[in-house]
Amino acid sequence: MTEKAIYQELAEGLGAGESRFIPGIFESLTSEDEARVLLAASPPATIRELAEKTGIGESEIEGMVGPLFDKGLIFKSRKESGIRYYRVRNLLQMHDATAVMLDPPREMLDLWREFMATEFDDYSRKIEEVLPSPVIRVIPVNITIEAKTHILAFDDIKNIVNGARSLAVTPCSCRVIDGKCGKSLEVCIQINKAADYAIERGTGRKLEKEETLDILKRCEEEGLVHAGNNQRAPGHVICNCCSDCCLNWPSVRTGLKKFVVPSRFTATVDDELCSSCETCLERCYFDAITLEGDGDTAIVNTEKCMGCGLCTVTCPEEAISFDEVRPAEFVPE
Repeated sequence: MTEKAIYQELAEGLGAGESRFIPGIFESLTSEDEARVLLAASPPATIRELAEKTGIGESEIEGMVGPLFDKGLIFKSRKESGIRYYRVRNLLQMHDATAVMLDPPREMLDLWREFMATEFDDYSRKIEEVLPSPVIRVIPVNITIEAKTHILAFDDIKNIVNGARSLAVTPCSCRVIDGKCGKSLEVCIQINKAADYAIERGTGRKLEKEETLDILKRCEEEGLVHAGNNQRAPGHVICNCCSDCCLNWPSVRTGLKKFVVPSRFTATVDDELCSSCETCLERCYFDAITLEGDGDTAIVNTEKCMGCGLCTVTCPEEAISFDEVRPAEFVPE
């Protein structure tokens, strides 16, 4: 197998064989022998098994798996029988893990930027069309302000943080790659196993719960949307997403909304309090607010509203509140 064919096969393993950029990302991060080890690491395998599959010596492979782990291309499955190694399993996992590696190659980041700008929307739509249920769910703000409707545990940022065993913060992989919005970078909150992984790689900084809540409050004030795994359990990450760099929103742009779903809430405007200042229009990512209410006050299109609550944080008249309008749409347990 030629060197180029190896990188092409790795891209095909992620469902991105037609991409002009993903093979190049693998090539920018690995030697030919490292790529052969990655190909062999599916299903998970021990050092000895990887040596048998590739014909590369065990000592050489032992010297490769550490750097591949640090780059976010190989992962560890710890069992009583020892460590088994497996390669990155999907494109989104690769995106998040490689972008925040220490000292990422400029070539790799440029390739990711080109992929996200020219190919990701189509790739995202293909994923959405076959998803059995949404992956990501918007989590409403409830640190800077309290919603008037009771926030249940799975929607409560403070509950998720206070219940976590381990917490860490990493740079936002999307803004590391793009960053044109200029929003804060070190805001991606890793939880439990994801926090342990980030700390072990050196890509994450360990957090105490109080600092975690301070970061999330700053995100709400800065206008970043909380999003997390679409499940009742805490999940492994709280993303704090901007409107232009982050990979969650093509789902909303395509109209499918199968990758990311709204919170249970929608914003409601009290037109007697609204001063038509337009602050909420500037804060809404989803074009859900217009000045078409009585007396040209703000009004919310509930079909477009994702229930993030950013509009409530800076409303000078406190004219916007939450209403529970939909059941939570979770991944089946």
